[in-house]
Amino acid sequence: MDYVLLVIAIVLMILGIAGCLLPILPGPPLTYLGLVVLHFTRFADISKNLFIILGVVAIVVTVIDYIVPIWGTRHFGGSKYGMRGATVGLIIGLFLGPAGIVIGPFLGAVVGELIFRDDIKYAIKAGFGSLLGFLTGVGLKLGAAFLMTFYFVKALIA
Repeated sequence: MDYVLLVIAIVLMILGIAGCLLPILPGPPLTYLGLVVLHFTRFADISKNLFIILGVVAIVVTVIDYIVPIWGTRHFGGSKYGMRGATVGLIIGLFLGPAGIVIGPFLGAVVGELIFRDDIKYAIKAGFGSLLGFLTGVGLKLGAAFLMTFYFVKALIA
């Protein structure tokens, strides 16, 4: 049973890291869940304090991830059309590889803002804000996921 749980924990860790880039999956919570599953094996014993700290990190980063792109778009003058366009651009960008994940939200926000207001300078500025917010959110999620992955590997090795 320990080996089954270990495989489940590893899959959750991988899905968690992938979830930092894919908006469909909640990255940090999945990574945290991988740690929880690992804890119930004979391979690792993770302290209660570490669980609490990493749980708070997962929750905070997940909440911030919803706020930062909105803030970035709003800070650069964007509207809800730009935010919706960035989301559609991200989904389309997922099929275009790593560059699509970065370029998609930007182009989507620009198109969304052009639908809202026919001003290319305004649309590009809002698109840049959306891209900046998206990249900040991804960076925060990846940082949290890699931190939890570090403790996952450390618990396995110890």
